[in-house]
Amino acid sequence: MLGPIDTIRVFTTDLPKAIAFYRDALEMKLAISDETMAIFANGETKLMLEAIDPQDEDEAIELVGRLTGISFAVADIRAAYAALSDKKVRFDGRPELQPWGGALAYFFDTDDNILTLIQYPLPD
Repeated sequence: MLGPIDTIRVFTTDLPKAIAFYRDALEMKLAISDETMAIFANGETKLMLEAIDPQDEDEAIELVGRLTGISFAVADIRAAYAALSDKKVRFDGRPELQPWGGALAYFFDTDDNILTLIQYPLPD
């Protein structure tokens, strides 16, 4: 009935700054943009940045600067952490091994939205 997840939205109060971060620091391919949104192609799922009015405090508090639940899978989390750190991407700490065998590292975009790097364990 349902197809694959198509688009995930992340909210921003400064769209040009956010576009530069996702395009330059995360090396995502900008597919389309206008004054209210930008869509990045990233594999089969797209990431949409959606601008909100920073003067609307209720909307900004509710939608910006929170854990997004978005994880980017990487083969080598230490290498990805180092490469992004070199681009001045802010992390809340170093990658941490998880009880289920993988590793996670949390980082922030320009609006303090929290994103995740995830390295899955190697199959047996």
